[in-house]
Amino acid sequence: MRLYGIVAVGGFRRFAAYRMATAAGMFTNTVFGFIIAATYIALWDQRPRLGGYDIDQALTYVWLGQALLTACAMMGGGFETELIERIRSGDVAIDLYRPVDLQCFWLAADLGRAAFQLLGRGVVPMTVGALAFDLALPSSPLTWAAFLVAVWLALVVSFAFRYLVALSGFWLLDGAGVMQLSALVGTFFSGMLLPLNVFPGVLGEIARALPWSSYLQIPADVLLGERTGWGLAGAYAFQAGWAAVLLTAGRFLQTVAVRRVVVQGG
Repeated sequence: MRLYGIVAVGGFRRFAAYRMATAAGMFTNTVFGFIIAATYIALWDQRPRLGGYDIDQALTYVWLGQALLTACAMMGGGFETELIERIRSGDVAIDLYRPVDLQCFWLAADLGRAAFQLLGRGVVPMTVGALAFDLALPSSPLTWAAFLVAVWLALVVSFAFRYLVALSGFWLLDGAGVMQLSALVGTFFSGMLLPLNVFPGVLGEIARALPWSSYLQIPADVLLGERTGWGLAGAYAFQAGWAAVLLTAGRFLQTVAVRRVVVQGG
């Protein structure tokens, strides 16, 4: 566990070294936050209480989405690009010889990355949004603690899914198409464009049952006080269940892939 802790710290420090990129990311998230907030204001003006949210809750959802966008890698951009390249080049064979578990290694590294992104590109846009709008932020420390647990589970689910995407590199020469498709699906079904509560009928039920709802919708509902008591326990169970399923699938696929590793060029 100490080793994986060091790996996580290394992942944090690695991304902390890119200060200009972090500043640019904070600026971009903030600008898009204002653009999406203006869109939500116009939409909620025409449809008050859409999805069960009032305008303050809807705006809170907007800025929370900007805070979690990069941390949860909803549009990709995490470890999967590097891992796919290592699989393509054959360097993954070196990784497999190391005295660490491949899945746990990348999980620790990605959690370190996510922690930095949450602080570096999440706190500032959220603070700017709170200063510019009347956000429905909780006053109870217990609600914030419950929210952080939901965020941690969201990060694990996000990693588990993207690990499956990365493992596709064992069968494909180029995993760019799979990553692009996963980014599109993740952006839509995470609720990044609109809260999943707004999705109508069967589409809404399906979207809320898929793992991507763990990225944003569930943490947002916890922060907004929509999940309390047994509802909160159910939200955690949902996220933990998907994390377990996806991590197990990743473990199985990794076992199958390692048995048929082929390094290009021999």
